[in-house]
Amino acid sequence: MNEWVMTILLGVVEGVTEFLPISSTGHLLLVQHWFGAKRTELFNVGIQSGALLAVLLIYAPRLRAMVMGEMGAVGKSYLIKLGAAFFLTAGLGLIGAKMGLKLPEDPRVIAWTLMVGGGVILGAEAWLKRHQGHENPGWGTALVIGASQMLAAVFPGTSRSGVTILAGMFGGLSRSAAADFSFLLGVPTLLAACGLSFFRQLKADGVPPQEEWMHLALGFAVSAITAYFVVRWLLGYVRTKTFNPFGWYRIGLGLVWLVLA
Repeated sequence: MNEWVMTILLGVVEGVTEFLPISSTGHLLLVQHWFGAKRTELFNVGIQSGALLAVLLIYAPRLRAMVMGEMGAVGKSYLIKLGAAFFLTAGLGLIGAKMGLKLPEDPRVIAWTLMVGGGVILGAEAWLKRHQGHENPGWGTALVIGASQMLAAVFPGTSRSGVTILAGMFGGLSRSAAADFSFLLGVPTLLAACGLSFFRQLKADGVPPQEEWMHLALGFAVSAITAYFVVRWLLGYVRTKTFNPFGWYRIGLGLVWLVLA
């Protein structure tokens, strides 16, 4: 496949899957494995920043209201919990890096993780049926959500957004509240991941060639546009519907990929 067409395809895949609970990293690795088009860590994380831009645009009014104090003590508390969850993730990430933890790219691992995650989604929905979800995370829930992001750094196919949404739901949040906290927590998390990947790239290989920057810019733009519409749709979807279809999708995709792998 043409390299530029592949870049557009990967941008679309990233934009669609980053904030759905189906794993953007898992899908990117599977597509790259299937087409034999492996990309650098900088590219994979860089196009995630495009999806991040979409979230910033959608949540800009709410973030501004919290920062300016227009939401009062509730908004201030929410921001502090987001910060605490992020710093917990960052601390655990640094510990994992020093221990040499690295994201495996074995398609079979991705397949099994997709299936296990699908089962957990179905379990979370069954649990939520028997419990009334609330809208504001407590400190314990916020910290658990932050720590849960490390699962996505260890097991490809976990889904950062998926595992944080599920942690929020098991912590007593409604679907929409869990999605909101997950998406907003993704802002500093993805920014830090992109910065770290850029630093690693410069340290290992020097400044990337111009063509790689052009591919990254195209993938970033495609990802941002796609993610904007997907996140808008998802925020409306979770108000009235469950995540069960995503759970069954993960299980089905995992089974198919396990057979192919």
